[in-house]
This record gives sequence, structure tokens and C-alpha cells, in this order.
Amino acid sequence: MEELEKAPITEHLEELRSRILRAAIAILLATLASYPFSKKLYYLLSIPLKKALPQGGNLIFIGVTEAFFTYIKVSLLSGVVVSSPYVLYQIWAFVAPGLYPHEKRIVKPLVFASTMFFLLGVAFGYFIVFPYGLKFLLRFGGKDVVPMPSIGLYFSFAVKMLIAFGVIFELPVVTFFLSRFGIVSYEKMKSFRKYAVILSLIVGAVLTPPDVVTQILLAMPLLVLYEISVWVAKVFEKKG
Repeated sequence: MEELEKAPITEHLEELRSRILRAAIAILLATLASYPFSKKLYYLLSIPLKKALPQGGNLIFIGVTEAFFTYIKVSLLSGVVVSSPYVLYQIWAFVAPGLYPHEKRIVKPLVFASTMFFLLGVAFGYFIVFPYGLKFLLRFGGKDVVPMPSIGLYFSFAVKMLIAFGVIFELPVVTFFLSRFGIVSYEKMKSFRKYAVILSLIVGAVLTPPDVVTQILLAMPLLVLYEISVWVAKVFEKKG
């Protein structure tokens, strides 16, 4: 901490510029390396949609450049994911000198936990929500409307949804920070439990067809997340 205070601000800015440049180069190289596999990666992303389409249905592109730019976006997304360990290292290398020893000990487990919960959320959205949700949405138009999804629009929809589920699954990590700062407490979260059950069921109803069993199956992981958050608040809440 003292080293940071003694070092001039220009030195910190120069190091920040260097770290950002290294991270950007890593993302660019990973994106270029991913481009030859972009069609296969898009195929993996589109599997839930293709299974939900009626027999003989397929994806289309409606703009001359839509397919090209969609695969560029797929490559960029892959590049960000592949290079993320190196990018996180650059962030850590810049921030670490300004942290106290006890703060350094807790950052690495938090980064690991955040990554795992985010990936769990993405997997939940891809393997659980998409198969049921896409079937419902594609059938919503009725028999007289033929679904012909655009590859660009589906990519945007899928990425936004998967990121949203990844963020939702960060609830235990967010609870950790809020409890450490005294914003939430174990007692408050415990008293809110009955409302959490209702909210989880509502989310399950919104994301699935009108099937009670499916709604409950989708609500269960959300309830588990909340229970984990309650436990996190109990263990890490600010004392006094």
C-alpha cells in the first residue's frame, strides 16, 4: 500500500495502459485463432434452437453481411472467453500491489467462485431453460406462422440470455459483499425467504411452458441459490 502511495500517478497510468494493451492483444489473438472454428461454435450455440424448430425448419440470414458479421461476433465472444484467464491476471497484477495481505487472500477464492457460479448460470440457461423456453416461444405464433429465425438475431438473443443467467447465479457472491459491508444481514435474508420462494416460482413460470412440474424444476435451482446466499450472509455478515 505504501509503494502505491509513493509511486507517481503517471507511473500508475503507464502501467494501466500497458496492462490494457496486453489484455487487448490477447483478446485479438484469441479472436483471430477462434475464427476458423466460428461456424462450429455457432452450431453448438444453435443446437437448442434447431431442436425446437419444427421438422424441416432452419435458420436463415436476411442481410447480405449478416452471416459474416455473426461469425465475427462468435469469434470475438470466443476470444474473450479463451483469453479471460490472461485478462484476469492482468487485472490482478495491476490491483494486487494496492491490496492489504488479508484482502489478497480473499480475492482469488472470490474470483474462482464468481467464475464457477457464472458458468453454472450459463449451463443452466443453455441446458435447462433454452430447450423448454424456445419450444414455447416458437409455438407461440400458432400453426399459421412459420418460424424462420435469423442467425444474427438468435445470436444476440442467446448471448443476452446466457449472460443474464450467469449474472443471476452470482447472487451468493453479491450477497458476500453486501453482508461484509453491512447492507444485508442473515436475519433480513431469512425473513425474506417466503418472498424468495414466490419470486422463484414466478421466474420459473415466465421461462417455461404452462407446465407445473417444469416450473417447479426450474424454480428449484433459484431457491438453492437463495439458500446458499442466506448461509453466506450468516457466515460473513459484518459483526457489530
